[in-house]
Amino acid sequence: MSNEKVNYNNLDGSGAVTPPQSSSVEESGVDPVYEKKLIRRVDLHLIPILAAIYSVSMIDRTNISNAAIAGMMADLKLNVGDRYSIALLMFFIPYFLFELPSNIVLRRVGSAVWLGSIALAWGSVTIGMGFIYDWRILVVCRVLLGLFEAGFFPGSIYLISSWYVRYEVQKRLAGFYLLSIFIGGFTSLLSYGLMQMDGIQGLAGWRWILIIANKLLQRRKPFLTESDIEIIKSRIDRDREDSQADPLTWRVLGRHLSDWKLWVHALLFMSAAVPSYALAYFLPIILKGMGFSTGMSQILSSLPYISAVVVAFSLAWWADMTRVRAPFIVIGCLLIITGLSITAYSNSNAARYFGLFLGAAGAQNNVPTLLAYQSNNIRTNSKRSVASALQVGFGAIGGVFASTVYRQKDSPKYRNGLWATMGCQFMTLLLVAFMTVYFKKKYRQQKEGTLDEPLEGHPEFTYTL
Repeated sequence: MSNEKVNYNNLDGSGAVTPPQSSSVEESGVDPVYEKKLIRRVDLHLIPILAAIYSVSMIDRTNISNAAIAGMMADLKLNVGDRYSIALLMFFIPYFLFELPSNIVLRRVGSAVWLGSIALAWGSVTIGMGFIYDWRILVVCRVLLGLFEAGFFPGSIYLISSWYVRYEVQKRLAGFYLLSIFIGGFTSLLSYGLMQMDGIQGLAGWRWILIIANKLLQRRKPFLTESDIEIIKSRIDRDREDSQADPLTWRVLGRHLSDWKLWVHALLFMSAAVPSYALAYFLPIILKGMGFSTGMSQILSSLPYISAVVVAFSLAWWADMTRVRAPFIVIGCLLIITGLSITAYSNSNAARYFGLFLGAAGAQNNVPTLLAYQSNNIRTNSKRSVASALQVGFGAIGGVFASTVYRQKDSPKYRNGLWATMGCQFMTLLLVAFMTVYFKKKYRQQKEGTLDEPLEGHPEFTYTL
C-alpha cells in the first residue's frame, strides 16, 4: 500500500487526499487577516459539496422508513416476521466491511474519481429499488447500497480533519454533518409530496419516494494559489506537525490497529450511531403508532431534526471555543436518555413527541463531537485515514443494533428498543469517564517527564479532554 501527495487545491472533490511533501510558511510571515479569509474560502468550497452529497446518501439509506408507511410494507409483504428489520440490517454488513478498504483506495486514486464513482453507483441502485416487486430483491439492493455508500462518510471525515487545526475541526465536522442532516430532515416532507404521485405511470407512491435523482461530485477549478497551500500547511504543522505525507504500508496499518484507543473511539461512535439510526428508521413508524395519519407522521418526522441542527451546531461552536470535547459528549448522552425516557413512559403524545426532540438533539450532537474527539487525539495522516474508517465502520454496527432492537412485536411504544438505545448512552458515559482519567494521567506524566515515549510520537503533543 502506498499513498499520493495531496493537492490541497483539489480537495473539494477533484484530486488526491494526503498532505504534500513541502516546506511550510514561517509563522511570522502569515497575515492573520488573510489567513482567516483563506479558511473561510476553504469552508465554502469543501463543506457544502461534501454535505450535499452525503445528504443524498443518507436519504437513500433511510427513506425506506417513509416508503414503509406509504405502502411498501404491504406491497412487498415486509410486515411478515422480521423482514423489515432484515432489509434494514443487511445494509450495514458491507457498509462495515468496506469502510477501511475504501479509505485506502481513496488515498491511491484521489477523491474525485473514487467518491464520484461510488456516488453514481449508489444512485443507480436507489433508483432501481423503486421498481422491485419482491422483498428479497430489496434485501439485495440494500446490500449493494451498503457496499457503495461505505466509503463516502469516512472519506469526508478524513478530508475535513486533514484541512483544519484541532480546535477548528468540530465546527467544520458539525457543519458538514448537520447541514446534511438539515437537508435530510426534509426527506419526510418530500416523501409526503411524492406520495401524492400514487398511480402515476402505474407506480405506487412509495416507489416514487425511492426514485430520487442523485448528483455527483463535480470537478472544479483550483481555488487556492501555491502560497495559500503553504499557509494551510504551516497552520497544520504549527498545530500538530503532520502535514507531511507518511506511507500507509501493511506494517503501519497493523501498528495503527494495535492502538487500543482507536477501538475505544470506535465503540463510542457505535453508541452514538444507535440513536441516530433508530430515529431515522423508526421515527415515522413511532409517530404513526401514536395515532397520527401517514401524512402527518411524515411531516412531524422532520421537525425534530431541524431543532437538533440548531442545538448541535451551537454546542459544536462552544466546544471549539472552550477546546474540550468530553463534557459535550456527556450533554448529548443526557439529552438522549432524558428524551427517550419521556417517549417510552409518558402517556401524553405531546410529551412523547417532545422527548423525540430531545433525543434527536443529543444524537445529532454526539456524532460530530465524537468524530472531533478522536481527530483531536491522534496524529499522522495514515493514522487519521485508518482511524476515521474504523470509527465510522463501527457506526455501521450501531446501525445493525438499531435495526434489530426495535422489534415489530414491541410496537407502538418500542420500549425495549428505546431502553437498548439508552443503554448505549450509559456505556458512552463510562467510556468517556475512563478516557478522561487516562488522558489526564498521561498529561501529568508528560509534565513530569516520566512518559516512556512521546504522546502520539511527538514531544509537544497533548490530548484533548
